[in-house]
Amino acid sequence: MKILVTGTAGFIGYHTAKSLSGKGYEIIGIDNINDYYDVRLKYARLTDAGIDIDGMEYGKPVRSSNAEEYTFIKADITDRKFIENLFLTEKFDVVCHLAAQAGVRYSIENPDAYVNSNISGFLNVLEAGRKNGVKHIVYASSSSVYGKNKKVPFEETDRTDNPVSFYAATKKTNELMAEVYSDMYGIPMSALRFFTVYGPWGRPDMAPYIFMDSVINGRSIRVFNHGDMYRDFTYIDDIVSGVCAVTENEPSTSGNRIYNIGNGEPVNLMDFIKVIEDVSGHKATMTMEHMQPGDVIATYADTSRLKADYGYMPTVPVHVGIERFYEWYAWYRSLNKA
Repeated sequence: MKILVTGTAGFIGYHTAKSLSGKGYEIIGIDNINDYYDVRLKYARLTDAGIDIDGMEYGKPVRSSNAEEYTFIKADITDRKFIENLFLTEKFDVVCHLAAQAGVRYSIENPDAYVNSNISGFLNVLEAGRKNGVKHIVYASSSSVYGKNKKVPFEETDRTDNPVSFYAATKKTNELMAEVYSDMYGIPMSALRFFTVYGPWGRPDMAPYIFMDSVINGRSIRVFNHGDMYRDFTYIDDIVSGVCAVTENEPSTSGNRIYNIGNGEPVNLMDFIKVIEDVSGHKATMTMEHMQPGDVIATYADTSRLKADYGYMPTVPVHVGIERFYEWYAWYRSLNKA
């Protein structure tokens, strides 16, 4: 099976491509390596996956030295001509579309980036997929689509027509686009509504990384809503197990199936910070602030649908995940100080 994984210099994409290539599938990964956050981390992920970043050129494939089944191409999903040619040439069986402009707060400052990547880029993938016989498209949505929903846990059948951020609006748009393409062209689609993901190689713009980095380096943490917030913190290995299960198994019927993918056990923000303090041996300094625009008080996933269809069962508790995250962080920090 040949699989396209987009966003493979990103957090979840890097782990997903690495996992799938280890199972013998032929994997082609693409990423534009934008500078939304420190590109050194993105290049480090690629290097860890066996990609020679020194010889990298736009549009040119680079074979992994770690897994001969994995090839990376620096390219942008908004480049319609490139995407069309790639699909035409490679004849993918499945697409695992994880590339996107991420971040809730950044979408307030730079909405154009979200239209270009999350909507136009996704349209390019859908069009190329339907023209070239792709059998299944798995794509990243987000728990942010639940918006102002106060009912917990969040279920896939809950209303998602009241987003509180432009980022959430683009992710809901992706789901509607996939619904139309699945209905019109009979392509099975699977949306994954990710909840808060953390772990080794994590994104430095997300709270778990920010908290870890700030605690260890003695900087104050901005704690919104005075700490009265809950997040469904989910360790990266559990997320990847779910992503791979959906990607590896073609649905028996067409349609746009939507899945929550999270831990199913929300953690209070203050408790999460306490675990970081205990694991790292450093005391956190906190600045309590009011709720930020685009934020919600609680996220909490009902994952019973993903469990029923794919056997999804998260296994990593927060204290274990934070210990592993801290070990990686300490290693990565020492590497960049060398």
